[in-house]
Amino acid sequence: MAEVRGANTWREELASLVEDTGILYTGEAATFSSLPPFNPEKSTAMAAAVSETDHETEPPETFKEQVTEFLKSWCEMVLELGRGCRDILQQTVVTEDSFVVQKLGGPVARVSSRLRFLNEFLPEDRDPVHAWPVIFFVFILALSALNLNGGHDGLAPAVKKVLVHPPSASRIQLPDGRHLAYREIGVPADKARFSLMAPHSFLSSRLAGIPGVKIPLLEEFGVRLVSYDLPGFGESDPHPSRNLNSSAFDMLHLADAVGVDDKFWVLGYSGGSIHAWAALRYVPHRIAGAAVVAPMINPYEPSMTKEEMRSIWGESLPRRKLMYYLARRLPKLLSFFYRRSFLSGKHGRIEKLMSVSLGRRDEILTEGATFEDFWHRDVEESVRQGNTKPFIEEAILQVSNWGFSLADLQVQRKCYRNGIFPWLKSLYSLAECELAGFLGPIHIWQGMDDQAVPQGMIDHISRVLPGATMHKLPNEGHFSFFFFCDECHRQIFSTLFGSPQGPLEQAMNGGEILSEGDMEEQSLATDSTNK
Repeated sequence: MAEVRGANTWREELASLVEDTGILYTGEAATFSSLPPFNPEKSTAMAAAVSETDHETEPPETFKEQVTEFLKSWCEMVLELGRGCRDILQQTVVTEDSFVVQKLGGPVARVSSRLRFLNEFLPEDRDPVHAWPVIFFVFILALSALNLNGGHDGLAPAVKKVLVHPPSASRIQLPDGRHLAYREIGVPADKARFSLMAPHSFLSSRLAGIPGVKIPLLEEFGVRLVSYDLPGFGESDPHPSRNLNSSAFDMLHLADAVGVDDKFWVLGYSGGSIHAWAALRYVPHRIAGAAVVAPMINPYEPSMTKEEMRSIWGESLPRRKLMYYLARRLPKLLSFFYRRSFLSGKHGRIEKLMSVSLGRRDEILTEGATFEDFWHRDVEESVRQGNTKPFIEEAILQVSNWGFSLADLQVQRKCYRNGIFPWLKSLYSLAECELAGFLGPIHIWQGMDDQAVPQGMIDHISRVLPGATMHKLPNEGHFSFFFFCDECHRQIFSTLFGSPQGPLEQAMNGGEILSEGDMEEQSLATDSTNK
């Protein structure tokens, strides 16, 4: 026992852990050699001094700091809670044998495979799993910001509302039972030297025709102008499955119904030009010729060169390129944009609704009151039915496969015999071949300051239709040449119909109207008698 006490092992270790207290341990009794005598008053003063020092070095915590610390603690708890929920989902729901994965795994995989082409638009160093949620979140924030800005803009001018007008169109019934609304101006049918059929462009109606054309000018050239509403536009019934073939035959049936017995001319402006091209392809035997102003083509046309494609997509506005892409890939999403623009019940600027930019002359024209009144009335008639389907169909028609190419309209000799020997024989025998394509004249007018039709489209048309006559108009825009321009309208009619001859005269012979050939024969016989 003495040996154990003499070792003093635990006492020495305890002494090494604390500072020198002044207590000396000799093994027998403790001696307080250096410990001063206890003084209660001095001890109390030292405690008070220490307390005052602590209060001076550590100021009291403010309410703001308390709130900050509370929020930090709360955020840390929420973060830990989120991590815990994520771990639970990964361990229970997202596993391969979970109920959710078994039921939704297949459909989600199929949708992901179809939308995988969207990953091509991402940078190579971005993970699609992380990038697309961020893009979607930013997109939602942008839409929210637009809504807030649009709802609190007190400095914007008052926006006119779209009015609904009573029906006023003449209508015919087509062979399939649908009704087609039309409008005709100019000379009557029995006095018309030339009949001109005019399908309208996108976001337009039968009221457009040739905007601002004067009736005396039509009478001077003996022109009967017939414009009509495309299916689903204006007062025309929708078509359950329309395409460019059905569009061409709608035009043909309308011509027959309104008394156009001979060939007629077709006029296509902007987006309406695709229906003019279709008429030249599917009913060429009834078309005398074509006038196309600011023509549009399929921006995805496979026969275009790289330079033409680069020009079309490089000069188009980002919003217009988005509309092309949606019409080709996700057409159902177009309804969302249309409902927020021209189908919102309010009028807007033409360049915003059509996703185009304007040249200098176009800006001057569209700022005038005459153009604004015409544009508002035309749009009101176009959206009369309040349905997005016809507009989506029209957008799809432009960017989808037409069933033909513009090169098919070029006049060419076509032989129908098969085999090499009949083909060699046909090279020397014209009787066994026939001319294919559209044999009549095609005139194209294009403004050089047109910001809506890219130069690549005009280059493509000139290349595949070398037989067409291209009229390039310096300083003219997309609207300035065709809208409310008397000299421009006269130039178009003079190019198509030659010198003005007025309407046909009715020569009565036994109560019958003589034809133009009979009138010429009668005139020659009269001249010979007088001689």
